[in-house]
Amino acid sequence: MSKNSRLVYSTDKGRIAGESEDKRPPEGDGIVRIRRETSGRKGKGVTTVSGLPLDDKAMAQVAKKLKQLCGTGGTVKNFVIEIQGDHRQTLKDVLEKQGYTVKLAGG
Repeated sequence: MSKNSRLVYSTDKGRIAGESEDKRPPEGDGIVRIRRETSGRKGKGVTTVSGLPLDDKAMAQVAKKLKQLCGTGGTVKNFVIEIQGDHRQTLKDVLEKQGYTVKLAGG
């Protein structure tokens, strides 16, 4: 293997994180957006929260608290928190109390 090539995917481990791939949240405009999505989920709705300027660990902690408040499950994928069900107003109220600028996005 030459020094100019690198492994990016392995069948036993999946995607291999490289040096160029960092784990920092994407730069945003400072607004947290909350939307309801059903796309690709067989009609099941989830509430997504994006735009939080947090790292991986802090994002996981916030997601855990939001899931507990809503009494439902969820996950964090690519710096987007997904909460099962439609909890837009609850999440908006909680995040505004924490000092974030929040917008309800989408329809």
